[in-house]
Amino acid sequence: MSVPARAYLSIGEVLSKLRGDFPDITISKIRFLESEGLIDPQRTPSGYRKFTNTDLERLRYVLQAQRDQYLPLRVIKDNLDALDRGLEPAAAPGGIAAPRLATVDGEFAPGNFAEENDLRLSRDELLQASGLEDGQLQELEAYGLIALRGRHYDGDSLSVAKAVAEIAAFGIEARHLRSFKSAADREVGLVEQVITPLLRQKSSDAKARAEEVQRELASLSVRLHAALVRAGLQRLR
Repeated sequence: MSVPARAYLSIGEVLSKLRGDFPDITISKIRFLESEGLIDPQRTPSGYRKFTNTDLERLRYVLQAQRDQYLPLRVIKDNLDALDRGLEPAAAPGGIAAPRLATVDGEFAPGNFAEENDLRLSRDELLQASGLEDGQLQELEAYGLIALRGRHYDGDSLSVAKAVAEIAAFGIEARHLRSFKSAADREVGLVEQVITPLLRQKSSDAKARAEEVQRELASLSVRLHAALVRAGLQRLR
């Protein structure tokens, strides 16, 4: 019977894995980088550090950035924060980080380090990535088309912002788009009616089924909306 691999590494095992590429690495150096907030390993009840593969890859990134790019820890820490938020670090210190990969449907590539890495943008990053002016963003927020999620804007906010920026080229303003938000809210309400009975069930199978139904209905609603708009435009010809 095979024994499953442990989910965590000791600090000695981390040192062993890094030493091939970074011969000068020491346990003291790893502890120092932890004290500077570049890694945050978990602890056992007795106080021993438990490193994940994510912690290991963060250390590799830090050590390589120091060795190859001569970056100070402050800049490396900013870069790690950008990566954790789904961004490509700024090319130069003080620059604005940008989303790494975005598709037309708002899905983003997973980050290098975060296990669950939803895109998180500052206001300046959202404006830079979308091409919106600050006044336009204020209007979108006032009409409820974009909202902060905690202290950041997410990938959906970026998708909305980019679409609005392109639509604005045709003279259409944020106030003209309130009907889109109302229609979307009604579609969400319909989906909610369908999945709520599933969510009330306690089994994990019911929750998984609810997530599957939600994704399927979301896809179908987008297809239906596009077909109805296309059919309506045909009548204008």
